[in-house]
Amino acid sequence: MSLKQTLTSGKLIVAPGVYDALTASLATSAGADALYLSGAAIAYTRLGRPDIGLVTASEVADTITLVRDRVTTPLIVDADTGYGNALNVERTVRLFERAGATAIQLEDQSFPKRCGHLAEKRLIPAAEMAAKIRAAVAARASPETLIVARTDAIAVEGFDAAIARAQLYADCGADILFVEAPGSGDELARIPQALDRRLPLLANMVEGGKTPVKPASELAAMGYQIVIFPGTVVRMIVPAMRDLYRAVVEHGTSQPVRDRMLDFEELNRVLGTADMLARGKGFEG
Repeated sequence: MSLKQTLTSGKLIVAPGVYDALTASLATSAGADALYLSGAAIAYTRLGRPDIGLVTASEVADTITLVRDRVTTPLIVDADTGYGNALNVERTVRLFERAGATAIQLEDQSFPKRCGHLAEKRLIPAAEMAAKIRAAVAARASPETLIVARTDAIAVEGFDAAIARAQLYADCGADILFVEAPGSGDELARIPQALDRRLPLLANMVEGGKTPVKPASELAAMGYQIVIFPGTVVRMIVPAMRDLYRAVVEHGTSQPVRDRMLDFEELNRVLGTADMLARGKGFEG
């Protein structure tokens, strides 16, 4: 079932955040119905930097290609601001769709953007973002490729302005609406009511961010249909990696954390090494 068909069915979609082919394969093995390719997570892991607009379109497209070579799971891709104006958005949508994106998310921040849960965000005019959404819709080759319209206006212009922007983006052809960073449980619950559940709504769960983290079942009851956990995996692995490197540097061995590691054979089972080697032998004739 395609992502579009799943949304039409009304099923709740929980999309774990991924940043490369390995994390995409692990999330898929866990049974995820969709994945969220996070621009923030790419910045954290590929650049070792915060989510402040440093990631480029080509870096995201390369990542989509590598993920697609590993899994076929529907992939929601964070395209930040579209990397420019409406013409840049056209090119971004074509590039990401060819690489294998199932849904492409665009936001109404100015450039350079920053993480939706950081302070001092700035917005482009609503009319400029409307043009970007229209360009994205026109540029996609398949109606199965969905456009996610994100507004960061709550923190900048207030709740009512954010709802008005989301309504405008829906009028311009967006398939999914994403009102970023509601600052309370009350605001989180009011968004679906204010938008009258007009389109599928996406909720972003950021541990320690501005929005209270709620279970997916509670968010579904509020009226959300997609729940993403974009940077959760990075927040999980950083402590483990930090402990490993400290152990190796301080003790000259990984033994202090050995009980938390896969051994060589276990890792190769996860990677499917035996199957790949057998497949390679099959081509030898």
